[in-house]
Parts: sequence; C-alpha cells; structure tokens
Amino acid sequence: MKRNTSRIIFTAAFVLIMMAVSGLFLASYGSVKDADATAGFPQSFAQLAKQVKPAVVNISTTSTVTVPENPFKQFFGQHEDLFGNFYGQFFNNMPDRKMKQHSLGSGFIIDKEGYIITNNHVVDSADKIIVKLSDGRECLAKLIGRDDKTDLALIKVSSFLEDMPTLPLGNSDSMQVGDWVLAIGNPFGLEHTVTQGIISASGRVIGSGPYDNFLQTDAPINPGNSGGPLVNMKGEVIGINTAIVASGQGIGFAIPSNTAKAVIAQLRDKGKVVRGWIGVSIQSMTPDIASAFGLKEPTGALVADVVSGGPAEKGGIRQGDIITFFDEKAVKSSSDLPWLIAETPVGKTVAVKVLRQGKGVDLKVKVEEMKGQSANLQAEISKNEYGLAVDNITPEWRNKFNITASSGVVVTDIVSGSPAEDAGIQPGDMIREVNKEPVKNLSNYQKAMEKSGRGRAVLFLINRGDQVFYVSIKMS
Repeated sequence: MKRNTSRIIFTAAFVLIMMAVSGLFLASYGSVKDADATAGFPQSFAQLAKQVKPAVVNISTTSTVTVPENPFKQFFGQHEDLFGNFYGQFFNNMPDRKMKQHSLGSGFIIDKEGYIITNNHVVDSADKIIVKLSDGRECLAKLIGRDDKTDLALIKVSSFLEDMPTLPLGNSDSMQVGDWVLAIGNPFGLEHTVTQGIISASGRVIGSGPYDNFLQTDAPINPGNSGGPLVNMKGEVIGINTAIVASGQGIGFAIPSNTAKAVIAQLRDKGKVVRGWIGVSIQSMTPDIASAFGLKEPTGALVADVVSGGPAEKGGIRQGDIITFFDEKAVKSSSDLPWLIAETPVGKTVAVKVLRQGKGVDLKVKVEEMKGQSANLQAEISKNEYGLAVDNITPEWRNKFNITASSGVVVTDIVSGSPAEDAGIQPGDMIREVNKEPVKNLSNYQKAMEKSGRGRAVLFLINRGDQVFYVSIKMS
C-alpha cells in the first residue's frame, strides 16, 4: 500500500513538473512569436512626431487678382455693331477691380539661416508670405526662387533664427515600397497635423510635367499639406508633399528629396534653375510603334521632332531616331530622357546612342541651356487600328481647321469609335509621313497606304499645331 502511494505521489509530481516546464516553454515561444510578428512595427509614432513637428511651418499668402468691374464689359465691347458704340465705350472705360486672394500651405525649415522649402504653387504670384511656427510665432518671408517644372520653391525668414528647429533632407533613393513614413502639414488649415502610412510606389509619372518622378504614399495628404515634409523613421525628409488624386483614397504624391536637393541648391545660389536642353520632342514607345520600327520591346525615347538649328540637329539626331543611351546612361523609357538632359551641365558634350532603321548610331551632342523653350515633349499614344478620311489641303480646309500650310494632306473626318479615333487622331491633323515616307499630297498618301497591306501596323507622323508626333494604327 505504501509502495503504491509513493508511486502515485511520484507520478503526480512528475506530471506537475512537466506541465510547469511546458508552460514556461509555451510562454517563451509565444513571446518570441509575438515579438517576431511585431518586429519593425512601431508601437507609437509619438516620439518621431514630437521630434519633427517643430520644424514644419504654416504658410499663408496674399495675392492680388484682377476682376472685371462689370460682367457685360467684354460682351458689349465685342458687339458694338448691335448695341452701338456708346455701350462699347461706356463699358470699356469702366476700370477693372483689384481683389485680394488668400491661400494656405505648408513648408519646413532646412537650416538655421531661415531657408524654408515649400511648393511653387503655394507661393506663386504671392504679394505677401507669412510663416507661422509651431509655437504660434509669425514672421514675414521673402521668395528666394521657384521652379514651376518641379513645383518647388525656396523662401527665407530673418526672425527667430537662434532657436529655429530644422529638418535634414534624406536619401529618397534608399526608400523601398512598404517603408513607414509620416506626412506633416496643415490640411484644410488644421495646423501641424500628422498622418502615417507607407511608400506605395516610386517613380510615378502623373502627367504634371516632363520631370514627373514622384513617390506615392498612402499617408493621407489633403489641401493645405502642399509643401509639407514626408519623413522616414529617422526623422529625415525623403519627400515634399505636392499632389493627390481627388477621386481616390490613400493616393498621394511627394517630390523625392534627391530631386529637391539639386533644385533647391540652384534656387539658393542663383534664384532660378538652369537646365540642359538639346532641342528634341520625344514620345513614349508603345508595343505597336515599337513593332513598326522593327523592335521587339518598346524601349527608349522616340524622337518625334527636332528643333531646327538646335544642339540635337547639330549633333546628327534625326526625326524617327530612338535614343537608347544618353551620356552613357540607359534610356529605358521616354520619361528617363528629360531628367538626364536637365541634369547635364550646360556646355558639356555627351555621347548619345540612337537606333536608326534598326542599326545603332553613335553621336555627340553639346548640351545648351534651356531658355524659354518648352521641355522635351512627351506624347502619350493610344493603342489603335484604323478609320479616317483625308484630303488635300484646300482653301476650305485651311479656313475650317485654321491651317497655314499651302499643301499637304489633312484629316477631314474620323469615324466614331474607330481605331483611328482610339489612337487619338483628330480632324484637322496634318499627315506628314506614312511608314516614314513623306506625304505631300493625296496621291503620296494613297500610294504609301497601299504598300502597307492589310493587318500590318501603319506608322503616321502627325502635325497638330505646334506638336509633331507619331501614331501607329493597324488597317482592318
């Protein structure tokens, strides 16, 4: 009996010990598992927000706009034949009215000298710029320089410099999709609001200009956030908040800090940005256009037009060339080339490689300064197939479409819903080439089209106003 009792006691003790050990193991395993699940996930952004908010400022501007004193002024002025000269003179002599317009935005201080980065559209045309710090202090700021092509501006204050907080510009190229970010600004005038999110994408082209290269984030950005910083977990600015998709949720865009560094340095030193220019208009390569040029992949930048007497023409670049390398850097798409040209020092002669009729050609082009010329044009060409009516240019078509050329072929009509309409061809467009053959009259056009044959892509060179671009469609 005693032996059985001892055995029972020993067994019970053994079970209890094993349960205790298992409990400790499971508790330990659970804590490790929980730690792994939350690794890299901040429990709070409070410390980071506290660190960066003091350097973020509210920017309010006042500008003067001209408003016609009477809404009928222009109407009566243009219809003197109906209402008599008296009314035209009366309304034309009425002075226009000046009105003050106010707007709000954000910015951030980058150094102890009082320089502040913001968006160009926040301070554009401003007569007066007021900066408000996080502690409520206000001071006037002056515009140092602005760049409408990247929507960046640099302003400066001269007050409160001793204890002014600052934010450093980080390396935007180091950011990866999924990295945490904070956006700080003044949405809808609600000062120093902090929102949290991640980097959703990089290198976004949103159609705002030739130098599109945005970071996309789902950190909420709203009107009033413009010019505010997008910061990483180190408290470094890796983007300047600038645009949103109004109809979307969690889709905001920021100018990369590496873009801002180069622009701001020039604004600080010169008050403006000096960019390189070679004098070409380019467009995107689509699969259809690539096929028409004998390429397997739609890569490179297609030269739609060359400025007469410009650096590109002097260097031997021709219309229809496909630029694949510029200054020993690969041009994978049309969006790459404007940045490469713009960032090249003025006066530098660079190596340019192009594809011409399927063969590589090496050229040398001397980069000049962009002075008032429009930036390299990118034309988005739709996918396509066929359906348009054309005619020789006649006095009737010249009057209808406001054409100055005396000869050539003009698109007179487009069939609704046709591939040509889908391709973006419009009535009034002039056809300069068909499959790289010059078109001077209807006879040239018809012969070139006959050579194309059914089912093959047809490459058109279109002239529309000041624009020249290629369109590829397929014959039905």
